[in-house]
Amino acid sequence: QVQLVESGGGLVQPGGSLRLACVASGRTFTVDTMGWFRQAPGKEREFVSAIRWSADTTYYRDSVRGRFTISGDNAENIVYLQMNSLKPEDTAVYYCAAGMRDGYPIGISDYDYWGQGTQVTVSS
Repeated sequence: QVQLVESGGGLVQPGGSLRLACVASGRTFTVDTMGWFRQAPGKEREFVSAIRWSADTTYYRDSVRGRFTISGDNAENIVYLQMNSLKPEDTAVYYCAAGMRDGYPIGISDYDYWGQGTQVTVSS
């Protein structure tokens, strides 16, 4: 029983920045992994980034590495995704996810809870 709410999406120009936030509530003590996925029209939902609280380890897909930064505060049950140098191909609905399972957290099946998503549009 974990609820996730994303915020921070919007419309930005190429090269601009956004910071997404995800707030978790409920049985957050069961969660060790929080991640971000995105889904563009006509495409599969894809992994973007994740953080494992206990290991203090972060993960990024290659196309966002160096541009995006995941961070958060486990005590406050919040995770952020700072997105810089945004490109049109970053346009998608971004979903926050939380997982209890161990393993390399890059797959949809690694997560147990999902937010409703927030729209990010990068366009001139």
